[in-house]
Amino acid sequence: MGISRDSRHKRRGTGGRMPIHKKKRKYEMARQPSQTKLGAQSIKLVRGRGGNMKYRALRLDIGNFCWPSENIAKKAKIVDVVYNASNNELVRTKTIVKNCIVQIDSAPFRTWFIKRYNKKLGKAAKEEAPVAEGQKTEAPKEEKVQKKSRHLLKEIAKRNSFVDLNLEEQFNSGRLFACISSRPGQVGRADGYILEGKELEFYMKKMEKKKKTQSHTPFYIQSLHKKK
Repeated sequence: MGISRDSRHKRRGTGGRMPIHKKKRKYEMARQPSQTKLGAQSIKLVRGRGGNMKYRALRLDIGNFCWPSENIAKKAKIVDVVYNASNNELVRTKTIVKNCIVQIDSAPFRTWFIKRYNKKLGKAAKEEAPVAEGQKTEAPKEEKVQKKSRHLLKEIAKRNSFVDLNLEEQFNSGRLFACISSRPGQVGRADGYILEGKELEFYMKKMEKKKKTQSHTPFYIQSLHKKK
């Protein structure tokens, strides 16, 4: 029967062996992990117990991501897998699993923010800042401007448009850190939420620490990893 999800074969907390009083059962059967990779969408259907279907994602590159502080969700492209607490190999092979940290495209959230608050984020906001006398300015590109009523402009002015500084820096780069909260191997989706506040600070520190350790590793070990 292969892989089993029973605990009879495991030892006790004290180290003693458990007496095996029965054989493996069909309802304890497990399957190979899906190891969902970053790439063009590919989903396989698997029949489960009771005729229920599982959606085994083999490759995914798009997901629905929530912006918790703004209470909205948008479909965004997954650009890269950057951190995994359990195993660095899953980062190297770009494997998408629950709770891994990915980078997503910021464009859908940027356009929503402009529409919602009538403001621009990051570099675009700095470019619109007043220019000192004597400095040359490039001619702005022609854009279709939507006319807004005075009532609507007053309503927009009342809205709180505060964005975390670390998050604003990410909008400048065009990529946001997000956490996967769904199970790609079970539901065939890679949905999650944007990191912000203390959680974002925590993962940024972890990633910086990881970069430092990689820089201190000997050259021959780095070359071995690259060959793999």
